Amino acid sequence: MATILLVDDDPDIRSLLRIMLNVRGHDVEETENGSLAVQAVERKHFDLVITDLIMPDKEGIETIMELRKNHPSVKIIAMSGGGLGRQQDYLAMAQKLGASRTLEKPFGVKELNEAVDGVLGTV
Repeated sequence: MATILLVDDDPDIRSLLRIMLNVRGHDVEETENGSLAVQAVERKHFDLVITDLIMPDKEGIETIMELRKNHPSVKIIAMSGGGLGRQQDYLAMAQKLGASRTLEKPFGVKELNEAVDGVLGTV
């Protein structure tokens, strides 16, 4: 299956997503912010990066822009639970800047699997 990098500042979200992806056979690594995510992608190939948008240090929009610039072939799914009630704006911006797909938190296993399969072309 795929090698996936999860980027979210909430360790509980990362843990839950890791379990959901591991069940499907994916190899999953985690980081808690965009700076660490960019470093991880510099040292290892990932088939997919799933990133939150609202995070400390380097948020998701910056992360997507940097990954697109330096690693244009990496596939990205952006996710957001909002941030002052504007999650649709953040998700739309993420897609315009290069996210292949977006997920609005909270989402379920089915939505995650459909997004991952769709982006990886395994549908």
